[in-house]
Amino acid sequence: MRLAVIGVGLIGGSFALGLKQAGKVSHVVGVGRSRTNLELARDRRIIDSIASDPSAAARDADLVLVAAPVAQFARIFQEIGRSLAPGSVVTDAGSTKRDVVAAARSALGARIAQFVPGHPVAGAELSGAAAATAGLFLDRRVVLTPLPENRPESIQRVEDAWKACGARITRLDPEEHDAVLAAVSHLPHLLAYALVHDIAQRGNAEQLFSYAAGGFRDFTRIASSHPEMWRDICIANRDRLLQELGRYRAQLGAMEKLLQAADAAGLEKLFAGAREARDRWLKSSS
Repeated sequence: MRLAVIGVGLIGGSFALGLKQAGKVSHVVGVGRSRTNLELARDRRIIDSIASDPSAAARDADLVLVAAPVAQFARIFQEIGRSLAPGSVVTDAGSTKRDVVAAARSALGARIAQFVPGHPVAGAELSGAAAATAGLFLDRRVVLTPLPENRPESIQRVEDAWKACGARITRLDPEEHDAVLAAVSHLPHLLAYALVHDIAQRGNAEQLFSYAAGGFRDFTRIASSHPEMWRDICIANRDRLLQELGRYRAQLGAMEKLLQAADAAGLEKLFAGAREARDRWLKSSS
């Protein structure tokens, strides 16, 4: 299989490495905005060649992965639509799906059946080809949001590729995907960025950071994620994210009232319930 990766960063690079390790690809062509990053990817044998643009990368590909920030997808779909062969399949790694599907429908037109939307729910706070690893998706969830126009064999090609990387496949529709991920992925990133930004803006920021230990580090780890990528995700899914912010604000308000009342029993009950819920989640996901 010939693979084209548009956006050879953590996700795109790890997808290529995973498929190479599984012996599923014969050639990987990469394209992106940073020549330095692409040359690093080639030096690390993540990709075998560098294309001049998305259209050139997709021309002879059996499978195309779009792994760029989601705000770039409309332009990328337009470019690959010019050269996409009838037997090629396109998928993506975007963390939002409603906007991605809309962009694909607009740009690909009659070729929309060749696009199988997806989202690997995996990653790290690092970015770029230097962060890519073959095992990133091992036993991690990949959500597919197939379209009514997709042929079963196209969906199967995308499923098989992710399974070759060690991933577990689940399916959602785009609306449900964006609602679920707003709560458990997009909101946590927003909160981590907000907390670090708040501390950094204070007059005694240096002192505060010097005393920050494991709890602060764990809570804010994802604030080291790629700013452009998360800017695009938050804007694309802002309606769902705003709903989640409202729910979280209400929860903070309830906790504020417990603190104002010095309600130790109420706080302990809330904390215990949260701990039990997290422990159940960790047990079920292990």
